Amino acid sequence: MAGVGLLTSVRGALIVIPWALYLVVMDLILSILLPFSFFFPNFVYDTSSFVAFTNWNWIQCIFEVFNGGKITMSGDELPEGESAIVISNHVSWTDFYMIQALAIRSGMLGRCRWFSKIELRWVPLLGWGIWAMGMPMVSRQWTKDKKELDRVFAGITQKKWPTWLISFSEATRYTPKKAEEAKIWCKANDRPVPKHLLYPRTKGFVTTVQHLRKAKHMKAVYDMTIAYEHNHKFLEAPTIWESLAMGDLSGKKGYKFHVHVQRYLLADLPESDAELAKWLETRWVEKGEYLEGKREEWARS
Repeated sequence: MAGVGLLTSVRGALIVIPWALYLVVMDLILSILLPFSFFFPNFVYDTSSFVAFTNWNWIQCIFEVFNGGKITMSGDELPEGESAIVISNHVSWTDFYMIQALAIRSGMLGRCRWFSKIELRWVPLLGWGIWAMGMPMVSRQWTKDKKELDRVFAGITQKKWPTWLISFSEATRYTPKKAEEAKIWCKANDRPVPKHLLYPRTKGFVTTVQHLRKAKHMKAVYDMTIAYEHNHKFLEAPTIWESLAMGDLSGKKGYKFHVHVQRYLLADLPESDAELAKWLETRWVEKGEYLEGKREEWARS
């Protein structure tokens, strides 16, 4: 793909700099709130959710309105204001736009909480802001992360915080190289090979479900499948800077963005850890079939 030209870069800077400056202000506000989260957790959660909404909605407007990223959607209708566990495949930075588009329509954008790396906790402003918001900060070693997860889950199960708890179940972005490595692993371990996907990491999902199914207001699992196309190249998404700087993304630039969502009631999910892991595996196989169908559909258009 050709690089971003000078005029596009200047355009992007003019659009993004005000948002980026506000992002710094947002992180400063959240960092100031962090010490108060131990004494007034509900107030800090609600306040940080509002502050985050203003920033996340802004960047969504940059992508969809200023830069013309047209997101198409399909699947189940999501109830407004419903708390849920959200799982998704992971292709690109732009995955966040796809999930946020659904969150906005469900009135839950400010309530989104993403799994993040625990090392961010010690990054001034950014990491402190994430910490203040109650986002789970994990190392992906679930035994070591138990204390952190108990902290985050307590806000949902005990304080009944409205939440979309979002994770990319593959734990890393999809690339052809990683897909080949995953295929080899699946064959060696007698696992099905999902099309256009990596094999999902099940431990985090199982831990999350087993904790949060205790919360009466946590009703469902949303399984989101994200697809891209660029000039007939399937699963090719814009880079971070292209998504922020380029105009007419879904016009002259030729990008297609699609998110498909399926809603499953937590009460209907299996009870045992092993069956939950199998359930997630089955979703990934079905997700792969959906992506193949979308690839064929776009190839005909």
